[in-house]
Amino acid sequence: MDYRTELKPPVEVRYREELEALQALDTDRKPLNWKLSPKAVRTFILGSREPLSWNGREIRIRKKYLGNDALVERCIITLAGSRGLMLVGEPGTAKTMLSELLSAAISGTSMNTIQGTAGTTEDMIKYSWNYALLLAKGPSREALVPSPLYVGMEQGILTRFEEITRTPAEIQDSLISVLSDKVLNVPELGEEGLLFAKAGFNVIGTANTRDKGVNEMSSALKRRFNFETVMPVRDVTLEKQIILNEVEELARENQIEMEPDEDVAEILAATYHELREGVSSMGHRIDRPSAVMSTAEAVSVYYQTMLTAYYYGDSRMDMGCLVQNLVGAVQKENGDDLEKLRGYFETVIRDKGGKEGGLWSSYYAARKYLR
Repeated sequence: MDYRTELKPPVEVRYREELEALQALDTDRKPLNWKLSPKAVRTFILGSREPLSWNGREIRIRKKYLGNDALVERCIITLAGSRGLMLVGEPGTAKTMLSELLSAAISGTSMNTIQGTAGTTEDMIKYSWNYALLLAKGPSREALVPSPLYVGMEQGILTRFEEITRTPAEIQDSLISVLSDKVLNVPELGEEGLLFAKAGFNVIGTANTRDKGVNEMSSALKRRFNFETVMPVRDVTLEKQIILNEVEELARENQIEMEPDEDVAEILAATYHELREGVSSMGHRIDRPSAVMSTAEAVSVYYQTMLTAYYYGDSRMDMGCLVQNLVGAVQKENGDDLEKLRGYFETVIRDKGGKEGGLWSSYYAARKYLR
């Protein structure tokens, strides 16, 4: 498949050159069937200070995950062991992105994925059948259609399980024996129906803490995973950098020839940080919206504003458009959140506009869109 025209190429395609350079130069110890050593996986995700010299070129390994470095190291070591990895946290904290990066670096693909929903069935996880072949030839490996878990075990690669707690509990529990014994049984194939996992197989799950209680994981299944909590970004400067990095990547992939405005990114990062934390940098107490004020949402608000400027304007970010997109993000779960946003503008943004002037004043003037 040609991914050059895809809206979002897989991680292994987006960073192919980096992965190839790391693999070619990797001399450290690696677990069986891993593409890269744990050290090289860490470098791929967290970046390197110096560029790599490879094929006569300088390859810079960019930092892709701007969060807790120690958490990344623990995730890598977990996947080198016998227990699965479960990434939990608020929506929009880059759990999926981290699982994609880990899978691409370790297994060479991030696409062996189960998307958990209320309609997920056991055959979507393990295997199903090509019924035409099944009727014609009976149960056989040829008639079997492997699902992501089967593929992971057969090839010795990682299987990603997104939004696992949205899946019915009885379907979740079909993972227990696989994670314990590393064996999957296909009864229809008789003696040949035992699939023993190859080295390199493991499972990365993700779950949102806001889904707690939807389909709570059983204690037996929890014991098969090491849990790592991915926390929201607590530093405004770091959040601003994440917004800029993500938007630059989106603009490049979609051929948007416009440079992001750092000042606007700083204002948006401060807004999301303060609304999420419930207190401003000036000491104001703020009523926190019930909506998810995640960094991923901030990226979406910024990018929507950027697209409007690119296609309808003069490639200059408009604060009125930014506020309109912010309103859409904040009030989508609860109409009362709009009143909290108005209160935030009439206290925090008003004072910052009076003190800082410039864009902050324009931001405050755009409060007319808070309707």
